[in-house]
Amino acid sequence: MDFKDTLKAFIDRVEMLKDTIQTEEATKMSLIVPFFQILGYDVFNPLEFCPEYTADVGIKKGEKVDYAILVKNEPVILIEAKAASRKLDKHNSQLFRYFVTTSAKFAILTNGITYKFYTDLEETNKMDKEPFLEVNLLNLKDSHISQLAKFRKDSLNVADILDSASLLKYNNLFKKYIEQQFQNPADEMVKLFLQPVYKGAKTQAVIEKFRPILKKALQDYLNEVLNEKLQSAINSTNASTAPETGSLTTEEEWDALSLIKVILKDTLDANKITYKCTESYTAILYDNNSRKWLCRLILKNTQKTLILPGENKKEV
Repeated sequence: MDFKDTLKAFIDRVEMLKDTIQTEEATKMSLIVPFFQILGYDVFNPLEFCPEYTADVGIKKGEKVDYAILVKNEPVILIEAKAASRKLDKHNSQLFRYFVTTSAKFAILTNGITYKFYTDLEETNKMDKEPFLEVNLLNLKDSHISQLAKFRKDSLNVADILDSASLLKYNNLFKKYIEQQFQNPADEMVKLFLQPVYKGAKTQAVIEKFRPILKKALQDYLNEVLNEKLQSAINSTNASTAPETGSLTTEEEWDALSLIKVILKDTLDANKITYKCTESYTAILYDNNSRKWLCRLILKNTQKTLILPGENKKEV
């Protein structure tokens, strides 16, 4: 099985065990250690996956973090474990202290179900208060799988992860804020929407009056956009003159197709830009014609490849 299939099989195990695990030690042995084994680490080799790693904090000696992943005898990732039944909201301060005293670039706080990934984007060698990536295995998305794959032993590249960490962090924070505004628009959000449509004073009473109206408008708009996209997809499928071979399986592939359509929308009819999946690559076609290929994408490996047709259709 590939990484995605292995991970999904493990998630079935997590779902089955989560309500029966009561202690931190049981969580480590049943959920956390097997998870890092799936990532390719030799969990029985303390020179690679070290339990009870010593991280002295100031005058306090003998402080230990639950696990450390070592590369050439130096810690790269620190892991602090909590019981599966415990929430992680108030447990990052301990990991924060450990991070400062070691050379590790990443820290993970987990209860075996949720994994929070931290680094030092804001201040070097000082762990950020907010994670740049948070993954709940019981609510796993394709984008999460591609990010977790970066932490596999055979593809671990600190520089590459750090390059994408900032984008991930603020992307997640923005999405959380947007979700909050859809559920309960803040005063500032209500004032922002009132500015072009309401000429009176934006008193608190006015804000309270319009808050539920804005909430409903936001939710109605989202539903309408989703319904339009769904109907467009249905119409596109029905209108297709030839079936597409295979299907796009990751969010990254769908994002790539969408981006290509945006880039070419002023040059070509975006509705005629389709794709064909082979075992080796994904071909982006025009008018569903294999001889009119616009580009080819290879996104399944750690090295991403874009192939363009050059002169005399020579691949570039």
